[in-house]
Amino acid sequence: MSRLDVRKTYKLYIAGKFPRSESGRSYAVQSASGDFLANASLGSRKDLRDAVVAARAALKGWAGATAYNRGQVLYRVAEILDGRRAQFVEEVAACEGLTDRAAGVAVDAAVERLVWYAGWTDKVAQVLGNLNPVAGPFFNVSAPEPTGVVGILAPQSSSLLGLVSVLAPVTATGNTAVVLTSTRRPLPAVTFGEVLATSDVPPGVVNLISGHVSELAPWLASHRDVNAIDLTGAAGAESVDWGALEAAAADTIKRVHRPLLEDGLVAEPDWAKSPGLGRLKAFVETKTVWHPKGL
Repeated sequence: MSRLDVRKTYKLYIAGKFPRSESGRSYAVQSASGDFLANASLGSRKDLRDAVVAARAALKGWAGATAYNRGQVLYRVAEILDGRRAQFVEEVAACEGLTDRAAGVAVDAAVERLVWYAGWTDKVAQVLGNLNPVAGPFFNVSAPEPTGVVGILAPQSSSLLGLVSVLAPVTATGNTAVVLTSTRRPLPAVTFGEVLATSDVPPGVVNLISGHVSELAPWLASHRDVNAIDLTGAAGAESVDWGALEAAAADTIKRVHRPLLEDGLVAEPDWAKSPGLGRLKAFVETKTVWHPKGL
């Protein structure tokens, strides 16, 4: 007797909960070979606003947590992701058209990347900060602080490793995030929301919205309560006007992490390469404090 095919509809992940899109819309997600995989919620502008509100509300607590605590939380995310490895291997293989072995390599790399960034959380201040020599009876200290709410356009091709590569450094340095998932390959990202929900990540620190990047990205770039936006992962996104996104971000005084250019064309990074410290530097602000010395 054949088993009934239960077609799942994935929801959004906002403020630690899994709401449906307020528009009630969804769209079919297909595998790399064209087979139906599931339905995903088609996020709207209202969903995006709700996600920004949640990220702003969570910012004070997350930025105010100790760096060591943030590292513990990210490490716990890595543990849970590793515990659900088989499910992620299946989803990554189907979405990206990889063999199970190649998908397993990508999932393992995502786990290792989370662990790597978890280890950096309490070391960033020492590397990016400084005790500055000054003339006079003062201490002058420069220290990195979070930029705030960061909008992220998730990589279109690397559905899990690319997502972790752009999200982990943002949260490791104390920022909160609103992520637009890959349009064609959203399933590993929304399943990753289930990992976050069952970990120690506070509600609102990470918010995941599936849908059409071309429809949602302009609103994310122009939202006045978003402090920065990462555009590097969205090479290959359909009908995205990069110049318009950067202009909207500039109009609202956002920090912009730009996509790479190769021969004048937007190119997606090789997410399998070592990330280095570049992304840890991308969304921190340097605060300099003067303090008088005791006599």
